[in-house]
Amino acid sequence: MTKLSSFNIGETLPIVELAPVSRIDLIKYAGASGDYNPIHTIDDEAHKLGLPGVIAHGMWSMGNVSKLFSDHYEEGFIKEYTVRFKGMVFLDDVLTLIAEVSEKQDDHLHFKVFAVNQDQKKVIDGKLIFQLF
Repeated sequence: MTKLSSFNIGETLPIVELAPVSRIDLIKYAGASGDYNPIHTIDDEAHKLGLPGVIAHGMWSMGNVSKLFSDHYEEGFIKEYTVRFKGMVFLDDVLTLIAEVSEKQDDHLHFKVFAVNQDQKKVIDGKLIFQLF
């Protein structure tokens, strides 16, 4: 595993591709988060609001992007993390997670983070600061 501190501006961490989003993923997340809004688990409820089907919780998507840093927690921690939700995530979507170094300041590494679906449409766009120990 390559240490985060060795990455240079413009370089990306190894890309992570998630398994297709499943209904059980969203049901489990609803239970873990306490967000039982039925648009995330019940098609009929999503259709009532004009959606083509259930959509993933935004925080489920955001949480998955942070997986890019899971192998590096022995080096430091996520200090700041903000995202903009750019598109909805549906059942069977396949998300690709990407983090690119945008700035290095002493013990802080700044990243542009984002997730794209199988159509290369950006669904999350954000910034993350990782503080090294």
